[in-house]
Amino acid sequence: MKWLLILGVFTTLQAQNKQLLYGFKDIPQQILLNPGAQIDYRGFIGVPLLSQIHFNAGLTGFSAFDLFANDGKDFNQKLSAIVYNMDAKDFFGFNQQLDIFSAGFTLKTPSEKPIFISFGMYQESDAFFYFPKDYAVLAYEGNHNNLNRRFNLGDLSVNAEVLSVFHVGINKKINPKLTLGLRGKLYSSIVQASSTMNSGSFTTVEGANNSLKHIFDLDMSLQISGLSFLENSNSTNEVDVIKKRLLLGGNLGVGIDLGFTYEPAPEWTVDASLQDVGFINYSKDVKNYILNNYLEYEGIQPVFPEVVSGQTAQEYWDEVKNEFEDLFEIDSTSTSYTKWRPIRLNSSVGYNFGKKILKECNCLDKSDPTFKNRVGVHMFAMKRPNHLQWALSAFYYRKLLKGLQIKATYTVDTYSFKNVGLGVSTALGPVQFYVMADNLLDYQNLAKSQSVSLQLGFNYIFKNNEN
Repeated sequence: MKWLLILGVFTTLQAQNKQLLYGFKDIPQQILLNPGAQIDYRGFIGVPLLSQIHFNAGLTGFSAFDLFANDGKDFNQKLSAIVYNMDAKDFFGFNQQLDIFSAGFTLKTPSEKPIFISFGMYQESDAFFYFPKDYAVLAYEGNHNNLNRRFNLGDLSVNAEVLSVFHVGINKKINPKLTLGLRGKLYSSIVQASSTMNSGSFTTVEGANNSLKHIFDLDMSLQISGLSFLENSNSTNEVDVIKKRLLLGGNLGVGIDLGFTYEPAPEWTVDASLQDVGFINYSKDVKNYILNNYLEYEGIQPVFPEVVSGQTAQEYWDEVKNEFEDLFEIDSTSTSYTKWRPIRLNSSVGYNFGKKILKECNCLDKSDPTFKNRVGVHMFAMKRPNHLQWALSAFYYRKLLKGLQIKATYTVDTYSFKNVGLGVSTALGPVQFYVMADNLLDYQNLAKSQSVSLQLGFNYIFKNNEN
C-alpha cells in the first residue's frame, strides 16, 4: 500500500483560469494565454523569477469555514454534513506557475509585416483530486455498521505533476483585422502521479460463525514517475536531481498553443486560443502499480474501522494500510506510458469605446488613438479526468492614466457564483509592475472562500515609437 501513501502526499498539494490576465494587452504575459493576442509594444524582458508569479487553489462542495467555524455547533455534526453532502464531481485543484525567464521582440520582415517573437521558460505545478464520497463515508462510519452496502471505490481520480516548460512563440498581424499566433513547447516532467479510470466496489456481509465477510472487486491503478530519488537520498542530491530535470533532464514531451485575434470593426474584438495541445512520454524512473483482484475475506474485525476519538488521520490510515498489505499483492511494472496534457480553451468578445478627446480642440488625440474602455465576456474551459472545468466572466478594462490600467471581472465558475476580481498594471518609465487577485469579496474571511488566485510580476517594456 506504499502507493496509497504516495498518492496521499500528492493530493495535499491544486484551477487554472486566468480571466484577469487574458486579453490584458498591456501585460506581455498575456501572450502565454493567447499567442495570437494583440501586442502594443516593440519588445519586453521579464525580470528573471519575477515576471510572473501565479498561484491558484480551490475546492468545491464546502469551505474551511463550514468545518472549523466557531459557531457553537458540534464538530462531528459539521463533519457529518460535509461527508454526506459530497457530490461525485466535487474536487480540489491547485496550480502554481513561476516564470524563470521570458522575453520578446519585434522582427522586421521584407513584407513590412513585422513578426513578434517571444520565448522563455517557466515552472508549473498542477494537481487535481476528486473527493470520493464512499471513501469518506467508510472512513467516517467504518464498515461494521454498513453491512450489505456496496461502496463504490471507482470515484478515486487524481492527477498531479511538477514540470518545466521551454517555449518559443510567433505572433504576426496578417492584415489590419487579423492577428495569428503559434507557440511551440518542450515539456520536462520533474515528478508525476496519476490514478484515473478506476473501478471496483467493496461490500461487507455476514459470514459464518459471527464473522464478517469482506468482498473486494477491484480494478485500480497508479502511475508514477520521478519519485525514486526521494528514497535514501540527501537534500543536496535531491536539489541536483531537480535542477537536472528542470533543464530538460526529465521525462520529455512536446506541445503547441494556437490563438488568434480578429477585429471585424474598430470597436469589436473577437479572440480565442487553445493551450497545451500536446503530450509527455514517461520512460524514466517509472512505477506502475496495478490492483486487479476479486477477493472474499472473512474476519472478526472490520477492514475499515470507525475513527476512534483522538485518533489522527495518519494513525487511522496506517491501520487500514496494514490490513490491505495483509490481503493483497499489488503488481508493479516499469513500463513507459504517455499522457496528454490538459487542454485549455479561452475565448472572448469585447466592445471598445471612449477614444481620448483633446479639450483644447475637441478633437481626437492622434498621439494616443486607442480606445480607453473595453467591456466583454470571456469563456474558459479545461479538460479534467471526469468533466470539463469551466468559467464565464464579464469584464471591464480601463486606461486610467498613461502607464496605469485596470481590469475588473465578475466570474461564475465551478467554485463560486460571486467571484469578483481586479487587476492593475502600472509603469514607471519602461519598468512595469502588475498585480491581480480574484475573489475579493471573500478576503474579509478567507476561510469562507472556496478558491483563491493571485498573480504579480515585473517587466521591462520597449514601447512603440509612437507611444
